[in-house]
Formats: sequence, structure tokens, C-alpha cells
Amino acid sequence: MIDSLWDSTPAATGREFDPEQIAELPLVARRYLEHAIAPSTRLANAVRLHMHGEIKLKRWLPFTAEQVIRRDRGMIWTATVRMFGLPIRGFDRLIDGEGEMHWKLFGLIPIMSASGADITRSAVGRVAAESVWLPSATCDAQTAWTQHDAGHVRARIVVARIATEVDLGIDDDGRLKSIALQRWGNPEDAEFHDAAFGGIADQERTFAGYTIPTRLRIGWHFGSARFEPEGEFFRVTVDGAAFR
Repeated sequence: MIDSLWDSTPAATGREFDPEQIAELPLVARRYLEHAIAPSTRLANAVRLHMHGEIKLKRWLPFTAEQVIRRDRGMIWTATVRMFGLPIRGFDRLIDGEGEMHWKLFGLIPIMSASGADITRSAVGRVAAESVWLPSATCDAQTAWTQHDAGHVRARIVVARIATEVDLGIDDDGRLKSIALQRWGNPEDAEFHDAAFGGIADQERTFAGYTIPTRLRIGWHFGSARFEPEGEFFRVTVDGAAFR
């Protein structure tokens, strides 16, 4: 499934990144993109990530995962989470406008399965936020940029025909420091609604001309005192990235 999405992605043989192409964008947006994409780098159609970290499912559990984000189709995240040493395997995905999650103990015994309009809408917000791992996805005419101040810019990102506004905190060197958005979800295990979501980028690395965040802390209630004690549920380190 993840191999199929990656293998079917057209190779990045089109235009190269040229800072002159983004000269009309707000200053902070230019600073971010010029830091994230080296000049003359091919504008990639997809990224494939290898990662590990911890996910909070009542308690923090270790995971290893692989993810493909393809800007014209969506994403697949496949992972193995270990609970008391037992492997829970599955995936989250948004492909061609349809969101879905499936998780099984030992890859055999169903634990959780979900799909439908709420799952799709929530996945759209996730893909928009994770565009920071595929900066080339925001170098198109569909992405609109608005600068808030000298350190924050908003990107209006279209995923599956739905626009999501993602606020990026950018330092003086163009490095990503934070991500914030209103994402459809149910962090209180109640009805789905728009809720504050985002996180902090602590480290970055460069892969094949792309400089992306490689250590992040992500969750609900971002920007409030509830983030660390209640909302934070995902701590991830990206170990490798390939672009296509």
C-alpha cells in the first residue's frame, strides 16, 4: 500500500526551485521557503519518511513508522506501536479524498477501525500541517501566504479541495519553530469540532536539498496551558527522508 503510493509517484523532473519565483511572497514566507529548499532543487511531488518516537494512548508508547506524503493524492502513515511489548500494527491514511484508520494487534486482531466524513476532514488538517515535510507542496499557486508579523506567516493550503490555514512560526534564519492550526477532531472523545492543534519543531536536517523539521512535539490545545499536560500526544524523530 505505501510502496504503491510511492512507486506510482512521478519523478521530480519538472521545474527547479528558484528564489526569484517566490519574490512576491511575504518576507517571512520567502525566508522560510528559501531556508527549506536549496536553489536549483527539483520541486518534489512526494516525500518518504522513516521515523520513530512515542505516541500517547493513555500512556506513552514507543513506535516506529514510515510515511509517504504525495501532494496530489494525500498520505499514508504505517506504524508499529508497542504496548507492553506487544506489537500493534496499522495505518492512517488520506488517499484521493478519503480518510481511513485501521489498527490490529499482531497485525491480525482488530483493535480500531474508522472512516467517514469526520475522519476524512481530520486527516485533511493533518496533511496540511505535515506539508512542512514536503515544502515543495506549498510552492504552487493554490497556496496563499499572509504575514502576521516578523516571525509568523499563515499558509492557506488546499488538500482534497479543502482549504486549511496553517500558521508557521519562523525564526530570523528561516527555520521552522512552530505549527498551529484549527483541526477537525475530538480531543475530548466527544463530538468532532474544530480544535487548536499544532506543535513545536526542536530540530531540523537537510536531505537532498530539503531542510525539514526532524524532531517535533505535536498535539491538541496547542498555544494554551493545556498543551503539555493534556494535548500533546505525538513525539517524533525523522531518521531519513527521500524526495521524488
